[in-house]
Amino acid sequence: MKLSQWPKMERPREKLLSQGSASLSDAELLAIFLRTGVNGCSAVDLARAILNQYGSLRHLLSATKSDFCKGKGLGEVKYVQLQATLELARRYFAQTLSKTHTFGSAEKTKQFLTSQLRDEMNEVFAVLFLDSQHRLIRFKKLFFGTINAASVHPRVVLQQALKCNAAAIILSHNHPSGVAEPSHADKHITRRIVQTLELIDVTVLDHIVVGDGECVSFAERGLM
Repeated sequence: MKLSQWPKMERPREKLLSQGSASLSDAELLAIFLRTGVNGCSAVDLARAILNQYGSLRHLLSATKSDFCKGKGLGEVKYVQLQATLELARRYFAQTLSKTHTFGSAEKTKQFLTSQLRDEMNEVFAVLFLDSQHRLIRFKKLFFGTINAASVHPRVVLQQALKCNAAAIILSHNHPSGVAEPSHADKHITRRIVQTLELIDVTVLDHIVVGDGECVSFAERGLM
């Protein structure tokens, strides 16, 4: 049955307008994004089939271009639209925190960093540059590596801190393996960056390792 034949308040768009986006299921939200179904299959039915194929909404959203385009009713245009939508969401999240949030709460910081780094396929080392009130000046991904390593240079972190006129920073990187436990190398580079930033009186508040569904804070572990 076509969506146009559904009861009006059961159609995803009308339901969103009357009850809000939180009332919709993953399949209904995806159906709005897809806009149309395929022959003999409504947009909602197609969305359900796609979610079953990929296992979850998160796996669909983090799929590579080649894997995404294998999905029924999907293709390069949909992939581009979806990536643009995800990036808009990330930037919106970052901008809402820029001058209204103080990064003094480890939990809020973990939430932000998880949204930015969790689904990276390779290891990425990033830095939150903060002002004297620990408000965000800039979030920047500085180093990119392989599936299990990224070369990190303390002098580059120092240069960026000076460029941002930062008073403090928070280090972060992801573990594509999904295990957030800090390695010996993670602890070593943290000590080196702390020592380097001491030369310009910039405080390293924390180093947060992002895994799959979990984060580890060096500060909470007493490693800073």
